[in-house]
Amino acid sequence: MSEPREAASRASRLPEEARAALDALRQRYPDEEALVLPALHIAQHHWGGWLPDEAIEAVAHELNLAPAKVYGVVTFYDLFHQRPVGRHRIRVCTNLPCALRGAEEILQVLGRELDVGEDQVTPDGRCSYVHFECLGACEMAPMMMVDGEYHGPLTPEAVRRLLEGLD
Repeated sequence: MSEPREAASRASRLPEEARAALDALRQRYPDEEALVLPALHIAQHHWGGWLPDEAIEAVAHELNLAPAKVYGVVTFYDLFHQRPVGRHRIRVCTNLPCALRGAEEILQVLGRELDVGEDQVTPDGRCSYVHFECLGACEMAPMMMVDGEYHGPLTPEAVRRLLEGLD
Protein backbone atom coordinates (compact mmCIF):
# COMPACT_ATOMS: atom_id res chain seq x y z
CA MET A 1 0.00 0.00 0.00
CA SER A 2 1.32 3.50 -0.77
CA GLU A 3 2.46 5.84 2.00
CA PRO A 4 -0.40 8.34 1.50
CA ARG A 5 -2.97 5.55 1.71
CA GLU A 6 -1.40 4.12 4.87
CA ALA A 7 -1.34 7.54 6.51
CA ALA A 8 -4.84 8.21 5.27
CA SER A 9 -6.17 5.05 6.84
CA ARG A 10 -5.32 6.57 10.23
CA ALA A 11 -6.57 10.03 9.31
CA SER A 12 -9.83 11.70 10.14
CA ARG A 13 -12.51 12.20 7.55
CA LEU A 14 -13.86 15.45 6.21
CA PRO A 15 -17.42 16.12 7.30
CA GLU A 16 -19.96 14.99 4.69
CA GLU A 17 -20.88 18.56 3.76
CA ALA A 18 -17.20 19.39 3.17
CA ARG A 19 -16.71 16.26 1.06
CA ALA A 20 -19.73 17.24 -1.05
CA ALA A 21 -18.30 20.73 -1.59
CA LEU A 22 -14.97 19.24 -2.60
CA ASP A 23 -16.62 16.73 -4.94
CA ALA A 24 -18.39 19.62 -6.67
CA LEU A 25 -14.97 21.16 -7.43
CA ARG A 26 -13.18 18.02 -8.62
CA GLN A 27 -14.16 18.36 -12.27
CA ARG A 28 -12.57 21.84 -12.42
CA TYR A 29 -9.08 20.62 -11.48
CA PRO A 30 -6.66 18.43 -13.43
CA ASP A 31 -5.74 16.15 -10.49
CA GLU A 32 -6.17 15.66 -6.76
CA GLU A 33 -3.03 17.62 -5.84
CA ALA A 34 -4.40 20.70 -7.58
CA LEU A 35 -7.34 20.59 -5.15
CA VAL A 36 -5.18 21.11 -2.05
CA LEU A 37 -5.85 24.84 -1.66
CA PRO A 38 -9.64 24.69 -2.11
CA ALA A 39 -9.81 21.56 0.06
CA LEU A 40 -7.94 23.33 2.85
CA HIS A 41 -10.23 26.36 2.62
CA ILE A 42 -13.25 24.07 2.85
CA ALA A 43 -11.78 22.14 5.79
CA GLN A 44 -10.79 25.33 7.61
CA HIS A 45 -14.35 26.60 7.28
CA HIS A 46 -15.75 23.35 8.70
CA TRP A 47 -13.27 23.31 11.60
CA GLY A 48 -14.26 26.77 12.80
CA GLY A 49 -11.67 28.91 11.02
CA TRP A 50 -8.52 26.88 11.70
CA LEU A 51 -6.90 23.58 10.76
CA PRO A 52 -6.11 21.22 13.61
CA ASP A 53 -3.98 18.18 12.72
CA GLU A 54 -7.19 16.20 12.29
CA ALA A 55 -8.37 18.53 9.51
CA ILE A 56 -5.04 18.49 7.68
CA GLU A 57 -4.94 14.69 7.82
CA ALA A 58 -8.55 14.54 6.60
CA VAL A 59 -7.62 16.62 3.54
CA ALA A 60 -4.61 14.37 2.89
CA HIS A 61 -6.87 11.33 3.15
CA GLU A 62 -9.52 12.78 0.85
CA LEU A 63 -6.95 13.71 -1.82
CA ASN A 64 -4.80 10.60 -1.36
CA LEU A 65 -1.72 12.68 -0.57
CA ALA A 66 0.98 12.31 2.03
CA PRO A 67 0.06 14.37 5.11
CA ALA A 68 3.51 16.02 4.94
CA LYS A 69 2.63 17.48 1.54
CA VAL A 70 -0.56 19.02 2.90
CA TYR A 71 1.22 20.30 6.04
CA GLY A 72 3.75 21.97 3.74
CA VAL A 73 0.98 23.90 2.02
CA VAL A 74 -0.63 24.89 5.32
CA THR A 75 2.62 26.23 6.74
CA PHE A 76 3.46 28.13 3.55
CA TYR A 77 0.27 30.19 3.21
CA ASP A 78 -0.79 32.82 5.75
CA LEU A 79 -4.47 32.18 4.99
CA PHE A 80 -4.35 28.81 6.73
CA HIS A 81 -4.29 28.72 10.52
CA GLN A 82 -2.99 25.89 12.68
CA ARG A 83 -4.46 27.32 15.86
CA PRO A 84 -7.72 29.07 16.63
CA VAL A 85 -8.19 32.61 15.36
CA GLY A 86 -10.79 35.21 16.22
CA ARG A 87 -13.92 35.80 14.19
CA HIS A 88 -12.20 39.00 13.15
CA ARG A 89 -8.65 38.48 11.91
CA ILE A 90 -6.52 41.63 12.10
CA ARG A 91 -3.21 41.97 10.26
CA VAL A 92 -1.03 45.00 10.99
CA CYS A 93 1.44 45.92 8.27
CA THR A 94 4.96 46.30 9.68
CA ASN A 95 6.92 46.90 6.49
CA LEU A 96 9.19 49.96 6.44
CA PRO A 97 6.66 52.71 5.54
CA CYS A 98 4.21 51.47 8.18
CA ALA A 99 6.98 50.93 10.72
CA LEU A 100 8.22 54.49 10.23
CA ARG A 101 4.71 55.88 10.63
CA GLY A 102 3.66 54.03 13.78
CA ALA A 103 2.93 50.33 13.20
CA GLU A 104 4.45 49.43 16.58
CA GLU A 105 2.09 51.83 18.32
CA ILE A 106 -0.85 50.27 16.45
CA LEU A 107 0.21 46.82 17.69
CA GLN A 108 0.45 48.15 21.24
CA VAL A 109 -3.02 49.69 21.03
CA LEU A 110 -4.46 46.39 19.79
CA GLY A 111 -2.80 44.53 22.65
CA ARG A 112 -4.17 46.95 25.26
CA GLU A 113 -7.66 47.24 23.78
CA LEU A 114 -8.14 43.53 23.15
CA ASP A 115 -6.25 42.49 26.31
CA VAL A 116 -4.47 39.68 24.47
CA GLY A 117 -1.08 39.28 22.88
CA GLU A 118 -0.30 38.87 19.23
CA ASP A 119 -1.58 35.57 17.79
CA GLN A 120 -3.91 35.05 20.76
CA VAL A 121 -7.70 35.06 20.64
CA THR A 122 -9.84 37.26 22.84
CA PRO A 123 -11.77 35.23 25.46
CA ASP A 124 -15.04 35.87 23.61
CA GLY A 125 -13.50 34.58 20.35
CA ARG A 126 -14.09 37.93 18.69
CA CYS A 127 -10.59 39.02 17.59
CA SER A 128 -7.02 37.99 17.04
CA TYR A 129 -4.20 40.01 15.53
CA VAL A 130 -0.75 39.53 14.03
CA HIS A 131 1.93 41.67 12.47
CA PHE A 132 2.31 41.15 8.75
CA GLU A 133 5.38 41.91 6.67
CA CYS A 134 3.64 43.79 3.86
CA LEU A 135 0.03 44.39 2.91
CA GLY A 136 0.96 46.39 -0.18
CA ALA A 137 -0.74 49.66 0.76
CA CYS A 138 2.16 51.97 1.62
CA GLU A 139 0.10 55.04 0.77
CA MET A 140 -2.13 54.19 3.76
CA ALA A 141 0.67 53.77 6.31
CA PRO A 142 0.29 52.90 9.08
CA MET A 143 -2.42 50.48 8.09
CA MET A 144 -4.02 47.17 8.88
CA MET A 145 -6.36 44.70 7.29
CA VAL A 146 -9.47 43.57 9.17
CA ASP A 147 -11.28 40.62 7.65
CA GLY A 148 -9.84 41.40 4.23
CA GLU A 149 -10.65 45.14 4.34
CA TYR A 150 -7.86 47.72 4.44
CA HIS A 151 -7.88 50.55 6.99
CA GLY A 152 -5.48 53.47 7.15
CA PRO A 153 -3.78 55.72 7.71
CA LEU A 154 -4.40 54.77 11.33
CA THR A 155 -4.19 56.58 14.61
CA PRO A 156 -4.66 54.96 18.02
CA GLU A 157 -8.14 56.50 18.19
CA ALA A 158 -9.06 55.15 14.73
CA VAL A 159 -8.01 51.68 15.87
CA ARG A 160 -10.20 51.96 18.97
CA ARG A 161 -13.19 53.01 16.83
CA LEU A 162 -12.63 50.13 14.43
CA LEU A 163 -12.52 47.64 17.30
CA GLU A 164 -15.71 49.06 18.80
CA GLY A 165 -17.46 48.48 15.47
CA LEU A 166 -16.65 44.77 15.34
CA ASP A 167 -19.35 42.38 16.57
